[in-house]
Amino acid sequence: MRAVLDYCTGGTERQVAAGTLVVTEGGTTGHLYVLMQGKLEVLKGEMVVATVTEPGAVLGEMSVLLGQPHTATVRACSDAVVYEFEDAASFLKQEPEVALLIARLLAQRLNVANTYLADLKRQYAGHGTHLAMVGEVLQSMINLPPLEVSPGSDRQSDPRM
Repeated sequence: MRAVLDYCTGGTERQVAAGTLVVTEGGTTGHLYVLMQGKLEVLKGEMVVATVTEPGAVLGEMSVLLGQPHTATVRACSDAVVYEFEDAASFLKQEPEVALLIARLLAQRLNVANTYLADLKRQYAGHGTHLAMVGEVLQSMINLPPLEVSPGSDRQSDPRM
């Protein structure tokens, strides 16, 4: 995602102190962030699910593209510098190259998730456990209308399933 760095104009460079929340799960900002330097962690609830250190990493893109609240919290693990686009939707319309880079990133993530889920389906087919329903999850990912995406978990199930 380093290619995104070439488009970091028209936004605001922000110094972020270690421990500062950049994005809050459930919040709505309409902002897009690009990591310039430092280390950030992505949390779902209280669980760290990823660490981000690559300059050019984009944050907040799912919320902007879906027009929904942020799906995770992003917190600085160290002092960091991020580039912030306050009107991310307008920025993406003005810079279709960045939108394409983000689309490729999201397609890559989806491919990894699909591959993983397909492997789980193969491994647990016929076991009768909750993992056996992975096929239904894969099918629902394909058939959902664009604005009805609402993932669930064991604690909060998706009512459509």
